[in-house]
Amino acid sequence: MDSKLILITLLIRMGVATAIASAVVRSRYIKSLLFRERRTLWQTVQLVLVLGIPFATGVWIRGSVKSFVAADVSFESVIIMGIMGGRVAGILGALLCSFPALFRHEWLALPMDVAAGYVAGAFRELAPSREDIWSFSPMVDLSFYRWIRRNFPVPRYDWQVAFFISILVLQFVRQVLGRAFPGYIFYLYSPNFWIEVAIFAASIAVIAIPIKIWNATRIEIKLEEQERLVLQARLDALQSQINPHFLFNTLNSISSLVRFKPDEARELVVKLANILRALLKKHDAFVKLRDEIEFIDNYLDIEVVRFGQDKLRVRKELDAETLDVIVPSMLLQPLVENSIKHGISPRIEGGSIVMRSRLRKEKVIIEIEDDGVGMLPQEISSAMQPDRGAQNGDGSEGMELAGAGIGMQNVAERLNVLYGINAKMQISSKRDRGTKVTLELPLVQTNSDNPSAASAIYEARSNTRV
Repeated sequence: MDSKLILITLLIRMGVATAIASAVVRSRYIKSLLFRERRTLWQTVQLVLVLGIPFATGVWIRGSVKSFVAADVSFESVIIMGIMGGRVAGILGALLCSFPALFRHEWLALPMDVAAGYVAGAFRELAPSREDIWSFSPMVDLSFYRWIRRNFPVPRYDWQVAFFISILVLQFVRQVLGRAFPGYIFYLYSPNFWIEVAIFAASIAVIAIPIKIWNATRIEIKLEEQERLVLQARLDALQSQINPHFLFNTLNSISSLVRFKPDEARELVVKLANILRALLKKHDAFVKLRDEIEFIDNYLDIEVVRFGQDKLRVRKELDAETLDVIVPSMLLQPLVENSIKHGISPRIEGGSIVMRSRLRKEKVIIEIEDDGVGMLPQEISSAMQPDRGAQNGDGSEGMELAGAGIGMQNVAERLNVLYGINAKMQISSKRDRGTKVTLELPLVQTNSDNPSAASAIYEARSNTRV
């Protein structure tokens, strides 16, 4: 074969390997197979079929289209399957990829591919760390340099260098067999020294390119998982603020009744026990709106007893279609508590709270309105803008509302954690006429009625990114 044609073929071979590697990793299921640390036999077979069929097709194309020898990267693909799945995967991949070659009477293809797959699988099992596999690079000259610096004067084993050399040895054996038994195995060879170097280098590149592509996807998955964990940790911190805050205020309400109204205090203790029991059972970040409203009802039962039915009135205007919408748990209770504590409580004659909900396009609108003392403009401005002087425990900027305590600050921060800029909290208030807090939340689609915290948090952010 002409030297220029060989060089073009080598470039096309690297393109073929890149295209196949990029195509197979687009499937979520294939990624789950590829990035598993341990696999069952059936999962190994599935991995071999997914990776092996495209490469085996390339062998068939090389045999059918005489001028397109670049489609055959079976030797390198067998090594890839071995290093990704182990010795069993390497052998099964060799059987699959060499099958089309046997129809062309290339009898040495099978034993050569089996040997390559077995050696690659053995290297996977000998690797000190899986990271050594994923960090394998065709730029092994740097590895050689680090190996010499690290091991001089006491030599030590370096997995990546050993794997690199093993590929070169296997390629050399393949060429020796091809020259000794012409027609029994497919190989590329040139008497030109530099072209021969390019052939060996291309084999390394064809193996390293898919590993690099898959490693980039693997790192992306790991980063997504880390983001899930970070979001859940932030939400847990916010939730740990809500629960004691709510508990202490409720205990204060009960303590005010113990001496003068012991029966009502006893009733409140029972209701509080029901609320705490519900809190202990729920470990999810999201609940249905109807469950959130039911939780608020239990809280309001306590507050109505404390204030009296004539001084605390509650009205609901809830759209039935919104009751099954998924919303963050414990999101509305701080707003209701804030309305009672800072809006209605200062008024001698008491007041009322109205809860509304409705759907608007792809959003759910929730309103908590009271007819209390209202808020000053500077208080509203403080609630809607980050406080540059206050920082949360994770270093992020918090939102602080003068006179409203931790409740409003917590709601604002949780919306930011869960939805980013895709959720809105608006506050409108007039002094001595009341306050209305409006929440605009994206509709979150979940796979279950009770999604887990980590998956639901990340799904909320993923589905609402712009």
